[in-house]
Amino acid sequence: MSDRITIRPATAADADTFLALVDALADYEKLDRPTPEARGRLVADAFGERPRISVFLGELDGRAVAYAIVLETYSSFLALPTLYLEDLFVIPEARRFGLGRAFFRALATEALRRGCGRMEWVVLDWNQLAIDFYDKLGARRMTEWYTYRLTAEQLAEVAGASTTG
Repeated sequence: MSDRITIRPATAADADTFLALVDALADYEKLDRPTPEARGRLVADAFGERPRISVFLGELDGRAVAYAIVLETYSSFLALPTLYLEDLFVIPEARRFGLGRAFFRALATEALRRGCGRMEWVVLDWNQLAIDFYDKLGARRMTEWYTYRLTAEQLAEVAGASTTG
C-alpha cells in the first residue's frame, strides 16, 4: 500500500463524507440518490447505538475518495461468519492509484480479525472494470448460485400483510 493511501474505519464524524460518497456511487450507476429518510437510516445503521453495517473510508493524500460497506452473514456449513462486501466504490478520478487493492487487503485483514471463513460480494454484469480487477485478485466467480431478491412490497405479500392499506 502506498504512503498516499489510508484505509480506515469511518466514524460518526465521517457521516457527511460517507453520504457524499454514496451519492457519487448512485450517480456513477445512474441510480437515484438515497432519500433523506434513507440517508438517516444509513447513518443510524453505520454509527448508531446498534450498528448493522461497518463503513470503511479510503483516503488518497488525506482526502476521502472511496468507501466500503461490510456486514457479517453466516455459513452453516463452515460454522463461521462470512464478511459480506455490500459496496466498494472509488470515485473515478481516484482510480488506478491502488485503492481497490488496498481495500481488499484491509478487508481481508478485517475478515480474519473477525474470524470469518470467507468474504463474498456481487458485481453488476456490466461492470467489466470491476470484474477484471476481481479476476486479477484471484477471486473465484460463483456460477452455481443465483441471486434472488424480494422487495419490501413482496416481503409484505409473502408475510401475508397488505401494503396498500
